[in-house]
Amino acid sequence: MARRYDTNDATDRTTGLREAASAVRRGELVVLPTDTVYGIGADAFSSEAVHDLLEAKGRGRNMPTPVLIGSPNTLHGLVTDFSELAWELVDAFWPGALTLVAKHQPSLQWDLGDTRGTVAVRMPLHPVAIELLTEVGPMAVSSANLTGHPAPEDCDAAQEMLGDSVSVYLDGGPTPGNVPSSIVDVTREVPLLLRVGAISADELRKVVPDLEVAN
Repeated sequence: MARRYDTNDATDRTTGLREAASAVRRGELVVLPTDTVYGIGADAFSSEAVHDLLEAKGRGRNMPTPVLIGSPNTLHGLVTDFSELAWELVDAFWPGALTLVAKHQPSLQWDLGDTRGTVAVRMPLHPVAIELLTEVGPMAVSSANLTGHPAPEDCDAAQEMLGDSVSVYLDGGPTPGNVPSSIVDVTREVPLLLRVGAISADELRKVVPDLEVAN
């Protein structure tokens, strides 16, 4: 049976984060608040856990799971061919609502879906998320909804959809909004804005003036 903890209560937060970290290490699923919407997360390096995450959402391998990290330094072990422009985007917008699509290290033993050698990675601007990520390392995290349903802005909505497929729910109250992160592909010489989200093209162009926008 799923357990739920109120992270706005100091005692509950401590217990909840400990229980969530233990669940992730066991290969189980957790729900956590982020600065955009609630996410459902698993150990990024457990293929079985990532499979369970996709199954809980009713999502296929053709839509691979993004990875959340607790520090920009973690990128050094995850990505390769990361350009100076990509680092400038990290410096300007992390932690925050910017997801970067980069080439992952070929030596990594993970299976996030059909990624074609890339990973979508982000550092969220949310203390609960960062604390959990710092404790357990990179997590595969997708919006905590059933595929085709709205992304949840509170824990109730997430739990109503996902139920006992999740071991631990961390309830941080309503998220700041339901606007998803912006996604920029930095595998190219000129970064490409794949999805306009919380960060506009104009804001991104202050850092990358030549930014291209996907049709």
